[in-house]
Amino acid sequence: MRSPGSLALVATTALVFALAGCAGGPGADKLDYEDSPLNKYLSAAWGGDLSPEEQQKQFEEQNRKQEEAMAECMAEEGFEYKPNTQNNGTVFSDDGGEWDPESREWVEKYGYGMVNSPWNEQMEENPPEETADPNADYVASLSESEQTAYYETLYGAPPEEEIAEGATYEYKWEDAGCQGRAQHEVQGEDPWQSDEFTELREKMDKLWSGTQESPEFKELNAAWAACMADAGEPGFKAQSDASMSISDEQQKIYEAAYGDGSTPVDPETVEDPSKSPEMKKLGEREVELALKDLECRKETSYLEKSLKIQFAQEEKFIADNKADLEAFKAAAEQSN
Repeated sequence: MRSPGSLALVATTALVFALAGCAGGPGADKLDYEDSPLNKYLSAAWGGDLSPEEQQKQFEEQNRKQEEAMAECMAEEGFEYKPNTQNNGTVFSDDGGEWDPESREWVEKYGYGMVNSPWNEQMEENPPEETADPNADYVASLSESEQTAYYETLYGAPPEEEIAEGATYEYKWEDAGCQGRAQHEVQGEDPWQSDEFTELREKMDKLWSGTQESPEFKELNAAWAACMADAGEPGFKAQSDASMSISDEQQKIYEAAYGDGSTPVDPETVEDPSKSPEMKKLGEREVELALKDLECRKETSYLEKSLKIQFAQEEKFIADNKADLEAFKAAAEQSN
C-alpha cells in the first residue's frame, strides 16, 4: 500500500472524486463515486482492495520499517535519530465524521463542511493522544546551525527558489533527505511518479479539464446557475464556484491573521482566526449558500447527471488508453 500523500496521485484522482465528492448520502441512490470506471485502476495505487483494518495494519508496519530506515540513514550522516513508531496516524476511521452533503439536515449544520465540519467536532470530543517526540531532547541539545543541518539531513533542504504561485510542485525522493530515502527503500518506486506513466498523467489532467468544459457539463452548470440566480445567488457559473467562494473567504481570514506565508509568524502571538467573529459570520453564510446550492442540485438532478457525464468521459478515456491503464494497475499492485 502506498502511503497517503503522493501529490501527483492526489491531484490526478481529484478527477474521480471532485464531481462525486457529494455522493454516498441518502440522495445518491443511483450512481456513486465507487461506480467510477477509472476507480478500479487508480484505487490499485492505495490498496483499494484491502479493508480499512488491513490498510491500517499495513500502514503501521510500513511506518515502522520506514522509521528504522530513517534512523540508519541519520546515523550514517552523523546524527542520532530514534524511530518514532508512535506516530502511526490513522489511515481510515469509521468512527464519526460522517460526510453527507446531500442531506439537508447535514447541510443545515455544516454547510460545505469548511468552517465547521463533523471531523472538527470529532477531534474536539476525542482529541488525539499527545505523544512525546523521542528526538526532542537530542535536537534541543544541538546548536541552531546544527539543528538546521539535522532537519535538512532528515527532510531535505528547502528549495532555493520560491515556488511560483500556480506552479506544480514535483516531489523527488532524492531531494527529501533521509525520510525520502527511507520511504523509497520501504515502498519502492511509486509507479505514478515514474517516467513510464508521464504521458498517462498528462492525459488524465486533460481529461478532468475536458470534462468540465464539455457541452453537456456547461449545460448542466447553466441550469444550476439559473436556479441559484432565482434563489438570490447570481454570479456563479459552475456548481463548484459556490463552495469555492467560501473557501476563498476563509483563506482571506487566515491570511489576515497569519499573513500570506512569506513572513514567519509565531502562532502563539495570533488570536485563533477559526474562533473569530469573522469566521463565525462566514460559517453562517456558508450554511445559507450551501442550502440554496443543495436545493438547486436537487432541482437540476446535478449529482446524477454530473456523474453520468463524468463516467461517460471516463469510459471513452479507458477505451483510448486501455493498455497504459492496465500497465499502471499492474505496476501499482506489484509495488503494493
